[in-house]
Amino acid sequence: MAFAGVAVWRLARSALSSLRRSPPCRRYSTPEHTTRKSVPYETTLKQEGGSSSPTKALPKTADVVVIGGGSLGCQTLYHLAKMGMTNVVLLERDRLTAGTTWHTAGLLWQLRPSDVEVELLAHTRQVVSADLEQETGLHTGWIQNGGLFIASNKQRLDEYKRLMSLGKVYGIESYVLSPAETKDLYPLMNVDDLYGTLYVPKDGTMDPAGTCTTLARASTARGAMVIENCPVTGIQVRTDDMSIKRVKAVETPYGTIETPCVVNCTGVWAEKLGQMAGVNVPLVAMHHAYVVTERIEGIQNMPNVRDHDASVYLRLQGDALSVGGYEPNPIFWDEVSDKFAFSLFDLDWDVFMQHIEGAVNRVPALERTGIKSTVCGPESFTADHKPLMGEAPEVRGFFLGCGFNSAGMMLGGGCGKELAHWVIHGRPEKDMYGYDIRRFHRSLTSNNRWIRERSHESYAKNYSLVFPFDEPLASRNMRKDPLHKVLQDQGCVFQERHGWERPGWFSRDGSAPVLDYDYYGAYGISKNHNYKYSNLLSKEYTFDFPLHHDVIKDECLTCRNAVAVFNMSYFGKFYLTGPDARKAADWLFSADVNKPVGSTVYTCMLNKRGGTESDLTVSCIKPGSVHSSLAPAFEGDGYYLAIGGAVAQHNWSHIQTVLQDSGFRCTLLDCSEDMGMISIQGPKSRALLQEVLDTDLSNEAFPFSTHKVVQAAGHQVRAMRLSFVGEMGWELHVPRDSCVPVYQAVVAAGAKHGVCNAGYRAIDSLSIEKGYRHWHADLRPDDTPLEAGLAFTCKMKSSIPFLGREALQAQRAQGLRRRLVCFTIDEKVPMFGLEAIFRNGQPVGHLRRAEYGFAINKTIGYGYIRSPDGGVVSPEFIKTGKFTLERMGMTYKAKAHLKSPFDPENKRVKGIY
Repeated sequence: MAFAGVAVWRLARSALSSLRRSPPCRRYSTPEHTTRKSVPYETTLKQEGGSSSPTKALPKTADVVVIGGGSLGCQTLYHLAKMGMTNVVLLERDRLTAGTTWHTAGLLWQLRPSDVEVELLAHTRQVVSADLEQETGLHTGWIQNGGLFIASNKQRLDEYKRLMSLGKVYGIESYVLSPAETKDLYPLMNVDDLYGTLYVPKDGTMDPAGTCTTLARASTARGAMVIENCPVTGIQVRTDDMSIKRVKAVETPYGTIETPCVVNCTGVWAEKLGQMAGVNVPLVAMHHAYVVTERIEGIQNMPNVRDHDASVYLRLQGDALSVGGYEPNPIFWDEVSDKFAFSLFDLDWDVFMQHIEGAVNRVPALERTGIKSTVCGPESFTADHKPLMGEAPEVRGFFLGCGFNSAGMMLGGGCGKELAHWVIHGRPEKDMYGYDIRRFHRSLTSNNRWIRERSHESYAKNYSLVFPFDEPLASRNMRKDPLHKVLQDQGCVFQERHGWERPGWFSRDGSAPVLDYDYYGAYGISKNHNYKYSNLLSKEYTFDFPLHHDVIKDECLTCRNAVAVFNMSYFGKFYLTGPDARKAADWLFSADVNKPVGSTVYTCMLNKRGGTESDLTVSCIKPGSVHSSLAPAFEGDGYYLAIGGAVAQHNWSHIQTVLQDSGFRCTLLDCSEDMGMISIQGPKSRALLQEVLDTDLSNEAFPFSTHKVVQAAGHQVRAMRLSFVGEMGWELHVPRDSCVPVYQAVVAAGAKHGVCNAGYRAIDSLSIEKGYRHWHADLRPDDTPLEAGLAFTCKMKSSIPFLGREALQAQRAQGLRRRLVCFTIDEKVPMFGLEAIFRNGQPVGHLRRAEYGFAINKTIGYGYIRSPDGGVVSPEFIKTGKFTLERMGMTYKAKAHLKSPFDPENKRVKGIY
């Protein structure tokens, strides 16, 4: 770059020499911080607290012990106390903020590409900017200087426009500025290479020390206890009469606290604390460094800046700037040496120079500015760039609040509140599935390769554009079904979902295998060249219709007009059996599943508040043999559960928790790895399968929502007449060893019917076109079946109690304050979710998901809407409104539908064409 001259190198060398003057784990002070050494957690434990004594005497018992005095620990303690818990204790091994919070930049940006995160950030801002000062009279150090997002290209500005549209739903003020307008706002900024910016006036900066001190003050005023200089040396775990492991006590060098609940908020040391209780905490610590400049004339009161394309942030710090970023070769913060463990001296400053160069390019005054100090500390990153929260599946009463991917301060208030609610009520208020530790399959949370590779990619892509069809490249092929190789050879482009490789779509250009992770060429690892899979993905990364839009169209229309084969083997498949299985099924499932053997019921699983933990199918089965994966041997009643694979582990944990809390005598058996699932859908599916299966497939002999164990090409399978796409079709649940021959028989029989392979991209389009719900889009743990239009899945007319029934009864009596509504637009423009919904010019919600419907040739979106006055949302409210959808700042007239716009009479699934 032209600006990367002598002054820039001088700046970099200055930073490098500052780092080399002290050991690599030494933190460097700014005027607001005291210089201390970051010591590994277990080293602190060995020191037994050193020469310091705890700041208070330890209580004998506590209802909750929060461990870690950083942002999350202090926020969780504060919200526990605010929700009425007084016998709660926070233990900090050193002083408050001494772990990872001390070196945070403290930036708070209100807009993120997630509605839940926007709400979490809003609560943090409310706590830090207003609530704490009102409660304590102390100023937290909050500064509302605004935020400025820099776009150097159209795609980046499109991403910002998406955020702006979502922000309107939440009343967040933001503006897209031209380069000239940006220059007026920030005179020191170089705007010559800008495409535009997004300005959010009420973004700001938090002070870690001031915030945590004030949180502690507010907590203790409500009866909570904060004890510093008190490391934890052990977690006692007991096993109850039902063989369930539960937290018993917390051990310290100064005594033991009996408690049923621990909250692990220890940041990069969370893994070590988890090991004390036998809990896996899948995160990796990375070095993160930034520099603090000397005084810059004219920088005062300027907004904080994020220049994502240059991978740099500029935080206002009085009359100076903090400058940092996220490089592709971060240093792993390891205790032992291996080929990916480095000292700080090994940092590739040629790579880190991009942050320096990016900063100087954006604010040229930095070229004449020296560096006052350098800050380096550990940050924890996770496999999917989301925090780790909730109750650990291994030990009841052990909660996580860690792994925040450099966002612990800004998400702390919202997450602290949700975590406190989780501890007290057994679940959070908001949809926190994306943060719930139970989202990860148990085979992954202890897999070091998966944790390390995926966490590295999270760091390296921290500032990357967030595209709708993004897929990871790290640690792939962890879980493969029996059809993986067969489909890969036919051009399958796979998606990754919690370790599973599932079909996304089928390329016309042949096989595109996923290769081993190359760390983006960092650490001396050879970069994958001519990587076909990666190249195909890159062509999908757009906010317009992707390049392979027509390929998805062909898969969808073949399914609508002929027949398509879907490999859905990654579905979770469980057996619920035992003496109390019927009682358990009555309580667990919202629908009445006590039907004759051979029946299959679509149902929801709810939580106590009536929110939807899952939608699934439940099939009533008869006992099989001990050697059969199609039906186990059992006494009493038995049910076969099929659940979407992305949420299977979450639902496994949910069912186990309900069974444990209710005391039902039954067994939940996971056969997900033992069975495949092949779905054959379309008008010609009956003709195809009649040649493969040894049973009559007529409507009379094999009606919709039933199942049979039959022979398929000489192999025993369970055939179910169901559809996820709105067509006549059957699912074949196949023992693992039989998957390939059964699939080959299906494809051979389908050749004369024009059969094609299809993937989940097609399922997404077909299902939304038919109006089928998609868990964690249309259905989340904070959405009830009544709001989602799924009242038919609830046995409200019966007297059978079920989990969540009382909440639904109350909601029905009060009237629905929000409803899920289908929208279509006539203009051919893509939408992906997060678009704002307006009724009569007022924002009433946003789209949860959107796809293009190829059969009706329209963009379709689903979103929950509310009345601006908070009143009941009736069908009449929907019918009488004039709706528009806003996409990236542009509005489009929309039509609201109370029924699916495709086959509203539901004829096709019944075979009526």
